[in-house]
Amino acid sequence: MTDYDVLRVFCAPNGGYGNELGVVREGSTMPEREERQMFAAKLGFSETVFVDDPERGVVDIYTPTLRLPFAGYPCVGAAWLLDVPELITPAGQVGARQDGEFSWIEARADWAPPRTLRQYGSAAEVDALPIPPKGEWIYAWAWEDEAAGRVRARGFPGRDDGIDEDEATGAAAMLLTAQLGRALNITQGAGSQLLTAPQPHNWIEIGGRVLLER
Repeated sequence: MTDYDVLRVFCAPNGGYGNELGVVREGSTMPEREERQMFAAKLGFSETVFVDDPERGVVDIYTPTLRLPFAGYPCVGAAWLLDVPELITPAGQVGARQDGEFSWIEARADWAPPRTLRQYGSAAEVDALPIPPKGEWIYAWAWEDEAAGRVRARGFPGRDDGIDEDEATGAAAMLLTAQLGRALNITQGAGSQLLTAPQPHNWIEIGGRVLLER
């Protein structure tokens, strides 16, 4: 079987939680899109990254059922693993930096796939939500502390690929940051942490902790 790394991206301060990400460092071992799609489906992670040029940071991203021009948490994880100043995705060039325990990327909010951003009245309401019907990608969120920019969120992809809930979703967090126009500290899923900051001209910086699982 093809060698791959497993990362957890957007971990909590104690190192727990985070969204699992598969990374195939030698993308040349599986050059065809069809092969990559089948492999991503076999792994079953929310996303799998294939590295086509580790020095230049050229990456190719797949969910179990489709290829993505850009995705947030795969780029944060790949930037940390490759330790490069930028990534090259089909959507465009993604800035990357390491700052202490956090790995950061900078990308345009309009590169993020469409999401329905649905606000609720309290974090408890978000916590109590059942898995919604398939068909719509829903990012459910509520303020935990509006003055401090603290948000509680859950992500429901709405796809028929076995991923009922996404533990941590960088692209959705970017869209929420663009909509609100302010920096956010987001707790998503069971306990993952995502930090965001809006930049000029619709660029968003997003960061979190990354750990090598295996």
